[in-house]
Amino acid sequence: MSTTNPLSQRLRSLDFFRGVVMFLLVAEFSHLFGVFMKTENETITAAADFLFHHVQWEGLHFWDLIQPFFMFIVGVSIPYSYANRLEKGDSEKQIRRHAFRRAFLLLLFGWGLYCIDPEKIIFQFDNVLAQLSFTYLVAFLLVKKTPMVQAIAALGFILISDFLYRFFPVVGFDQAFVAGKNFGAWFNIFISGYEYGGHWAAFNAVPTAAHTIWGLMAGQLLMSKSSHIDKFKRLIVVAVICLALGYALSFFTPVIKRITTTSFIFLSGGWTILALAICYWIIDIKSYIKKTLVFTVVGVNPLFIYLFASVGGGDLFQKIAKPFTNSLLGGISPWLASFVLGLIVLFSLWYVCYWLYKKRIFIKI
Repeated sequence: MSTTNPLSQRLRSLDFFRGVVMFLLVAEFSHLFGVFMKTENETITAAADFLFHHVQWEGLHFWDLIQPFFMFIVGVSIPYSYANRLEKGDSEKQIRRHAFRRAFLLLLFGWGLYCIDPEKIIFQFDNVLAQLSFTYLVAFLLVKKTPMVQAIAALGFILISDFLYRFFPVVGFDQAFVAGKNFGAWFNIFISGYEYGGHWAAFNAVPTAAHTIWGLMAGQLLMSKSSHIDKFKRLIVVAVICLALGYALSFFTPVIKRITTTSFIFLSGGWTILALAICYWIIDIKSYIKKTLVFTVVGVNPLFIYLFASVGGGDLFQKIAKPFTNSLLGGISPWLASFVLGLIVLFSLWYVCYWLYKKRIFIKI
């Protein structure tokens, strides 16, 4: 745990971007999104489904971008963290040891969140922390490489995954883009002994390494001496290229997040880079948004609030508040009672982050 201020010499747009992503994740744990699915208005229900739920298999919803956002943001942070540690006097060996320790802890936390089955200990590695343990370490090991090497490495991870899905020779798992009958399903069974619910693939960590590597490249660009406008233009160009590639590839490779197909990687990467560029433009270049505290307080303690909410923090606040909202509003409108309950839980989770922020407590690994 650190009690020093991590906001010094930071990219404000990155803090804002990370804060928005974490705020949305916290809102998910408040069960607020599910409330919108219970309205009788079909338009609201459809909008909520697009914004706050993953696609069942093929396609792309907004919520499918949240994990790429998060993994990309971690990549952007790597060169800043690396430079800060060098400035503080850490040796290359110390920085490298810290990176390996962080990767191990991310894997441990990712496994620990889902390791307890009602009857046994299980090993499942499809959640964001477990995936990030691999992508973070890969990106860190590329931090001193040239942009060309970094780009080739990202493309290599994408192509390896694509090749395995298309040409995997095991009978029963040789249908590249069919749920439960592809290489990803086989790999789940191989490492865990069973296929994961929802057909999420643990092997996704390999192709999604591209997101974190691209984040690393974006971070190094933003740290360069180029002008703000030049940096913004280059981000936009790369975003457009990725989007064009993604949509073009979708004619040959379906867009499937659950097994992270090549078209999904490029599409989600393009939208992610575009999102960073927009944040950079409105905050660091134009200063249209100057007060970002609402999101920043969540973004500076991302690991803590994710773990706290995942292990039942949101459920705890809900149990405390639900008797009051039901008593006061349940007779008027059960939907309104649920909506207000979600807002209270969301505020409570946010306030935990705010309290830590005010106390200058920033929990890191």
